[in-house]
Amino acid sequence: MASIEHYTLDRPVFDRPVKILIVVAPYYRDIADQLIAGARAEVEACGGTHDLVEVPGALEVPTAIGIAERMSNFDGYVALGCVIRGETTHYETVCNDSSRGITLLGLQGLCIGNGILTVENMAQAQARAEVAGQNKGGGAAAAALHLIALSRKWGAARKGVGFVPAKDEYQIAGDTKDPNIA
Repeated sequence: MASIEHYTLDRPVFDRPVKILIVVAPYYRDIADQLIAGARAEVEACGGTHDLVEVPGALEVPTAIGIAERMSNFDGYVALGCVIRGETTHYETVCNDSSRGITLLGLQGLCIGNGILTVENMAQAQARAEVAGQNKGGGAAAAALHLIALSRKWGAARKGVGFVPAKDEYQIAGDTKDPNIA
């Protein structure tokens, strides 16, 4: 397979550490371990921390992320796993539905990097998972980190719009200092 050069964004910088949940479906353990190693290295390079949970398969990854979002305090998520085409249409179901679930969570505002590999064979999976290779685990973590950086940038306290009147120009109900007003 030919190597194709592609542009990579600079690593984001954070004013306070990020906390990431890595959710992995370790169906193919060797592939999962490489994806995890890449994701961990990327999070740590940004000064972040991470927790790791395993789920039975790629279809459960979005559900685990949704549960974590409702019940925990993570800044972002990294979805990892590998789906290799088999002899049935189950491949399409798993690929499409896991991706759809992750996308829907992202559209709700969650910062998720999708590193679920969808490949034809084990050789393709290995090439994409290896940290020294395509490092798709690290790429998924980088995507989550960039989305966190955007959410922090756009979610910061907003400046007022318009003007702020001088204190003596307005009065809050019940906050009178004029003895003539009851």
